[in-house]
Amino acid sequence: MKYIVILGDGMSDEPMDALGGRTPLEAANTPTMDALASMGELGMVQNVPAGMSPGSDVANLSVMGYDPKESYSGRSPLEALSLNIDMEPDDIVFRVNVVTLTEEEPYAEKTITDHSSGEISTADAHILMEAIQEAFNNEEFQFYPGTSYRNIMIWKKGRLAQLEPPHDHLTQVIGPHLPKEQVLRDFMERSFDILNKHPLNVARAAQGKNKANSLWYWGAGTKPSLDGFQAKTGLKGAMISAVDLLKGIAVGSGMTVYNVEGATGSIDTNWEGKAQAAIDALLKDGHDFAYVHVEAPDEMAHQGLTEEKILSIEYLDSRIIAPIKKAMEEAGEDFRMLILPDHPNPIRYRTHTGDPVPYVLYDSTIQRRTIAHYTEKEAAATGNYEPLGHKLLARLIRK
Repeated sequence: MKYIVILGDGMSDEPMDALGGRTPLEAANTPTMDALASMGELGMVQNVPAGMSPGSDVANLSVMGYDPKESYSGRSPLEALSLNIDMEPDDIVFRVNVVTLTEEEPYAEKTITDHSSGEISTADAHILMEAIQEAFNNEEFQFYPGTSYRNIMIWKKGRLAQLEPPHDHLTQVIGPHLPKEQVLRDFMERSFDILNKHPLNVARAAQGKNKANSLWYWGAGTKPSLDGFQAKTGLKGAMISAVDLLKGIAVGSGMTVYNVEGATGSIDTNWEGKAQAAIDALLKDGHDFAYVHVEAPDEMAHQGLTEEKILSIEYLDSRIIAPIKKAMEEAGEDFRMLILPDHPNPIRYRTHTGDPVPYVLYDSTIQRRTIAHYTEKEAAATGNYEPLGHKLLARLIRK
């Protein structure tokens, strides 16, 4: 038996007037997910515990079977693991986005217009981070480039700070959301002077692209400690994801990380490559478990792009789930598959909420047939509800 989790990040949503009262998941054409829902178990799961922030870090830990209330020490340290950054117990680790701010006003009066600088390429972001490293790196502070707009800073023997995710404050004046910690505010303000006039950003503006003209701190934490996934489940696991967060969780739990060429964390990702990586992990490389994380629905929701979110869900169905299902069946391999989002990301908010999300749990060895569609409404109507998200994995693997 092989075990597969397909995670459509931020896929769940709310009914929208623009879609005739449907959610993007309802509006999407998803024949494979609907077929699996008709042959499997459909229900709702609460991945974000009460009182915790509805981030992908907390929610994905839940989906992977870790109780966030026990295992969570911050988002950034998990991302740092994927970059092989050495951390000491008294280091403070920060996620550092390169974001787009308006240009004319004094710094605290500027408005944040894009948390991802137009989903800046990793290559462009690395050029800008080289300038940041040259200006700011010293024995106390070290900056590390990551994937696309996502970067890391280590503050040696630093202090935790209350910080705001940039995607929670799009189109807002940044002053009320800046860190209270003065050294972080100074870095952010100085970064604008460096980045806004950087030749790369001047060229981006000339091409009609958003400038990546400021650093933004959030997601601070300390060195994580996760139980080994194989020791916990008895399964040799593989992680397929474009983003550092999921790769970091995998590194911290001892899973194999598959780096797929062309995987971007957006709708232009290498969909077929990610599906093939999962197939190879399960059918060629001896893994028992594959976790396929797709960021695109979440990124499209953050951008407020309804049609693109729908399209990303359709791609998940046709270009990830369908080929994996087909490959397992053609190989004659029994498998159990769990399909779900980590958290909702409603288009009207353009950020995460902590509400329950729909799941499908399918077993290829159980033959049953109803008529069902994988949607929030039909999943809620079943009455199946798991209040503790970290327990759903045990049901997948029947532990």
